[in-house]
Amino acid sequence: MSTFTAELVGTMLLILFGGGVVAGVSLHKSKGLGGGWMVITFAWGLAVAMAAYAVGGISGAHLNPALTLGLAAIGNFPWADVPMYILAQLIGAILGAILVYFMYLPHWKGTTDPEAKLGVFATMPAINHPLSNLIAEMIGTFALVLGILALGTNEIVDGLNPFLVGMLIVVIGMALGGPTGYAINPARDLGPRIAHAILPIPGKRDSGWSYAWVPIVGPIVGGVFGALFFQQIFEGKNSIAFWIFAIIVLAIFIGAQMTIKNVKDED
Repeated sequence: MSTFTAELVGTMLLILFGGGVVAGVSLHKSKGLGGGWMVITFAWGLAVAMAAYAVGGISGAHLNPALTLGLAAIGNFPWADVPMYILAQLIGAILGAILVYFMYLPHWKGTTDPEAKLGVFATMPAINHPLSNLIAEMIGTFALVLGILALGTNEIVDGLNPFLVGMLIVVIGMALGGPTGYAINPARDLGPRIAHAILPIPGKRDSGWSYAWVPIVGPIVGGVFGALFFQQIFEGKNSIAFWIFAIIVLAIFIGAQMTIKNVKDED
């Protein structure tokens, strides 16, 4: 199997399991209806672990453009391979979402909530405040990439690393997922959002394109900064890129604080 195919298949499995659990707890007459946040966070963690076990030995199982870009930023992955990996991840995410659609084919019609249908495919914020939502995605992905790299500094029994990364996803979901639904992966959000837009889902709403930039930009900034932070702090390698990203992140934090008074919490 080529690395392109491995990333495609791995990301497809990731979305099949991850999107599938959201469908299972959200859609009309599903036997998992009402399973809740705990079920979702654990299943997403296991989805990452299973996908990584499937293709990790071939492509490294990035399954996430933010991780691919982060590794490239610190010299742990060749820039020449970045476009190919991201394309594979995006295609795999679209295919995985289409499989979820067919998996729950009879359940879409009976589900009356269009927000629940969109939630199977893509993330939307609990409170709409773009800069705060951006920060949530940045922090979540920062923790993901930094956590993955930090795990690599430990002596781990062969075959256990993908499971530990899955557990990292679980804790990120439980601790940091509340504000935005923790996309922490541009392909995971954009691919299924495209699928939602093109699939003949009865009673669906628009695909939330005005928000779609947040789970793309946030994870990329957070993921690259997480990798640069690891290189700067853990490895002691000084980098101009680290300080540039630190200034960008600080500016976003300050901007969010300055505009928080304009937030409208309809609830």
